[in-house]
Amino acid sequence: KCEANSASRTQRVISQAERGMTIMKRTVPVAKGEIYTIPIHGLGSNGEGVGRYDGFTVFVPFALPGEIITGRITLVKKQYAVGQVVTIETASPHRIEPKCPVYGTCGGCQLQHVTYEEQCNLKTQKVKDIMERIGHCDPAIVQPTLGPVDPWGYRNKMQLPVGGTVKNPQLGFYAMGSHRIVPCTDCAIQHDANNRMAAVCDELMRTTGIEPYDEITGRGVVRHIVGRVSPQGLMLIIVATVKKLPQADQWVARIRESLPEIKSIVLNYNPKQTNVIMGPQCTVLWGSDTITDTIGNLEFRISPHSFFQVNPAQTEVLYKKALEFAGLTGNETVIDAYCGTGTISLFLAQQAKHVIGIEIVEPAIADAKENAKRNGISNAEFLVADAAEAMPKLVKDGIKADVIVFDPIRAGCKEPVLKAAAAMNPQRMVYVSCNPASMARDICVLRELGYEVQTVQPVDMFPMTAHVECVVLMSRVENQP
Repeated sequence: KCEANSASRTQRVISQAERGMTIMKRTVPVAKGEIYTIPIHGLGSNGEGVGRYDGFTVFVPFALPGEIITGRITLVKKQYAVGQVVTIETASPHRIEPKCPVYGTCGGCQLQHVTYEEQCNLKTQKVKDIMERIGHCDPAIVQPTLGPVDPWGYRNKMQLPVGGTVKNPQLGFYAMGSHRIVPCTDCAIQHDANNRMAAVCDELMRTTGIEPYDEITGRGVVRHIVGRVSPQGLMLIIVATVKKLPQADQWVARIRESLPEIKSIVLNYNPKQTNVIMGPQCTVLWGSDTITDTIGNLEFRISPHSFFQVNPAQTEVLYKKALEFAGLTGNETVIDAYCGTGTISLFLAQQAKHVIGIEIVEPAIADAKENAKRNGISNAEFLVADAAEAMPKLVKDGIKADVIVFDPIRAGCKEPVLKAAAAMNPQRMVYVSCNPASMARDICVLRELGYEVQTVQPVDMFPMTAHVECVVLMSRVENQP
């Protein structure tokens, strides 16, 4: 009897599950390969259009809010589908022809088909939506996005994968969502000098007969070309699987002939089968091992491994806004919880009494200390540590901060960092973020710890892409201890 009851219950469970699956299947109103008319009402986190068909969410790359498109479904999931534009029935008034001939194939840009003014509007709205949905804030606190005068040719760093064959080498950018190389040496958002470095390296790959790297087999020699541009000159880095570049003299001579501004030609050794672009070992083939760049009135040493913002003009806009939000008078102790190579720390140090920068990457701290020395700044100290460990330790040691600045990686801050920051009881916190979603999540944690958002300022560091940077001012709620 027990076995019979058990079997009966099992059958009922199976029947209920089958009915549930049938219901689920019925509630997905689209099918892969089919074409539907879809109105687009918003923009997704990666710049894709967000529409609905029969109440079901469909993401459509290169569709714009306000458009009605016919789209072919390419992927179906339980909660959403992905489609591709077949025809645009009603076009947005902000739609334009993209400038780049490989746009839509190359994965570097997502918004070249939109006027730049509207790109800024869309990014403002994106931040408002995130702050309301995730941060539980009034979207009115989000200010209009600050964009550059010229949104083209801004990138001072390029990283081009090299592939193909000896007879047909390919140098360019990865296709959207893949590691297939789209040949390109004339990128519209790259600084012209980067494009010229790309072109001469493309020529050298063809004339020297050096084997391009194959990331599947691990065979080949040259795997990436990295270019860095500064007002003082250029750095070109050849990433290879060998410690000695074949025909290195020919490479150096041709590069110097084509690029009179070149200051540094470096070979980086990376023999590992990995997605990490550069290995730890560098050899200078010609010139200096560093170049210098400036943000505002500060000068920074740039080595092959240095992190440096790719859009210095907009970085200055961002940092000036962070400095404004910090509200420094010259008497404050400031903690920069994710200081990197010290760029924000040194901006703050010019108007603070004392700045403590924390960064887990040791070479970055070495650069930060050198940058402080280079700029004659003596009131900034830098600690090699995980902020999640260093911040609680500073609290235990009785360190107090008047202002705390966060500029974390895309994942945001670890909770111990936020709790330790609040325990220091600063009057203001300034949060700089390249990911508004993780920033909004962290803001919710800080609100519970006694801090409230005053204002959010989006800054467009990466025109033509879906990315947007933000700087946020949070202040201590006055009735908190």
